[in-house]
Amino acid sequence: DANADRFFALFADNVHRHGTPAMPKRWFQALMDEFGPDCEVLTVVTAEGRPVSSVLSFYFRDEVLPFYAGDDESARDLAGNDFKYWELMRRACARGLKVFDYGRSKQGTGSYSFKKNWGFEPTPLHYEYQLYKRDSVPQNNPNNAKYQLLIKTWRKLPIGVANWLGPFIVRSLG
Repeated sequence: DANADRFFALFADNVHRHGTPAMPKRWFQALMDEFGPDCEVLTVVTAEGRPVSSVLSFYFRDEVLPFYAGDDESARDLAGNDFKYWELMRRACARGLKVFDYGRSKQGTGSYSFKKNWGFEPTPLHYEYQLYKRDSVPQNNPNNAKYQLLIKTWRKLPIGVANWLGPFIVRSLG
């Protein structure tokens, strides 16, 4: 895709269904503008042309990194995500790339299982934290019970309201 429009619609819908605010569309467009050919959006559409799954990927040296992704509710039944990643791998091979970096996922999540199903072996990631005014690492995990009410509430917002509010909220999450 030449711009972030179709990607953002699918990404925003996807994170909304998961109860998470989305970054603004201009963020994704800025990434595409800044990284040029090293940042690409691949969107899978139905035979009728309806977008069902999309991924924004970065290319670096001999790697492709599918970094942000989104889909609509029909993607699973249509195998849209499977086709999307297969096509991304095919394109990476055509470019002569050697590494497909699927990124991190927490064990026990659907994302982790999806990647494992593709045959990818998990590689442990080690983290180091520098705590500021804290005695322990914050548990910013969506599976944490203290976030469940917020997640359920966010899911009930109309998508337009969620997309308007989301950028204000995500600024304070990172």
